[in-house]
Amino acid sequence: MKRKHSIAQLSDSSIQWDLIIIGGGATGLGTAVDAASRGYKVALLEQADFTKSTSSRSTKLVHGGVRYLAQGDIGLVTEALHERGRMRENAPHLVKNQRFIIGNYRWWEKPFYALGLTLYDLLAARRAFGRSLPVSRKQVTAEIPQIRIKGLKGGVVYHDGLFDDSRLAIHLAQTATELGATCANYVKVTGLTKDRYGKITGVDARDMLAGRSLYLPARAVINATGIFVDELMQMDVREKAGIVRPSQGVHLVVDKSFLGGDTAIMIPRTSDGRVLFGVPWHGKIILGTTDTPVNGFVLEPRALDEEIDFILRTAGAYLLKQPRREDILSVFAGLRPLAASGKSMDEKKTKEISRNHKIMVSKSGLLTVTGGKWTTYRRMAEDTVNRAVAIAGLPRRKCVTKHLRIHGYKKAVNRASFNYVYGSDYEKILLLQHENSGWNEKLHLQYDYTGKEVVWAVREEMAFTVEDVLARRLRLLFLDARAAIEVAPKVAALMAKELGEDVAWEQAQVNAFTEIAKGYCLSL
Repeated sequence: MKRKHSIAQLSDSSIQWDLIIIGGGATGLGTAVDAASRGYKVALLEQADFTKSTSSRSTKLVHGGVRYLAQGDIGLVTEALHERGRMRENAPHLVKNQRFIIGNYRWWEKPFYALGLTLYDLLAARRAFGRSLPVSRKQVTAEIPQIRIKGLKGGVVYHDGLFDDSRLAIHLAQTATELGATCANYVKVTGLTKDRYGKITGVDARDMLAGRSLYLPARAVINATGIFVDELMQMDVREKAGIVRPSQGVHLVVDKSFLGGDTAIMIPRTSDGRVLFGVPWHGKIILGTTDTPVNGFVLEPRALDEEIDFILRTAGAYLLKQPRREDILSVFAGLRPLAASGKSMDEKKTKEISRNHKIMVSKSGLLTVTGGKWTTYRRMAEDTVNRAVAIAGLPRRKCVTKHLRIHGYKKAVNRASFNYVYGSDYEKILLLQHENSGWNEKLHLQYDYTGKEVVWAVREEMAFTVEDVLARRLRLLFLDARAAIEVAPKVAALMAKELGEDVAWEQAQVNAFTEIAKGYCLSL
């Protein structure tokens, strides 16, 4: 996946694109894969890095949504459970079966949750990950040694999926490219072009790395910009009212000792009416999330003190080893672009806004897709491409992504190391150590990352900044922000040699990354 080649394609204004997709998150990348796999001429443009925003900041779950089941949204849950199964089938190196336990502290909880989760399994049908079962107090404490013992009567086990969001995104971009799509990060759309009848004919864009203007003619334009959908819609119709409601979700990352095992915990009742998860991920534990209405959308949202305190307080009520602020290795916040309209726009509780996706088409032909979640990205893409094909008058072709293997596909991987996220690519990464033995050295003594993964990110995964590497290719910023700051100079030096940059560039990159990383640390 070479950006230089992509930019050359995008610079050729003689190319008539069937579809231009704006946005390099889960929805945009999924749509690029779907459209390219049907044989359409596709360009995907991302203003920053792939999954820079919401799509890299999830709870890392591939799930049907247990709480949506409690809300009675059977249709959403059923669709998500089936898509969960397809994700694991198509990207088994990135999606795994994760065991969860709900601890029971009241006599009625075990039969209640066992019944509900049995329905969850039935809705998944043949794509169920495992059977939900009531378990004894002894088994609960054996699997989650740090769960609060006082009052514990037993628990209920259920299964859902766990994945690495940004890694899947990179592999989707690689898949789309292999299928013939042209994908590029750091290309910002600056305007929509129209004919004399007001119909969209293409986009004006800017290569943010080279400072060059681009014009791309297209038969249809898809707005898949997530939290920025309103901004793009207002390029089309200046007075267009907002269609999404921002909701912030915060996650805290702590040492794995706070659970003490490989089983995740789900807390089904919190003070804000949500659920809270404690999930093992890359050797750490992710605690979250929140659902806080906020006023605007930014690329780097920051956790509020009350959100941090809420997660610590709620998790602490169910754990023997209670996490404190000084235990937090990283804190990250993401903004959900919830597709709200009508009455729901006025509701204070964003948890009540549907997670279903919505597709809208303006008079000019701009197609906007919003809402949804990672688990249903493939279905969202299928619906979006079907609609775009009709708008553009393109020849109809059947969707083939239900059984399409994602780049890196590998059934058996060793999840003891971070390296498993590369799937079949890791054999190629290992060859880099023969090119330079120094690349085999660890970047940080406590983590598996080496120089060869940095070089691979630059050469094959369109990484252009230290943040691209440490936040979304290696994930260290999300796991341990202080460690990420410590290794930033090494990463910058490796990248500078690959990109042909000088010492001044290295220092500027380290400074810029450090400023961003401070927002993930509570004590800096």
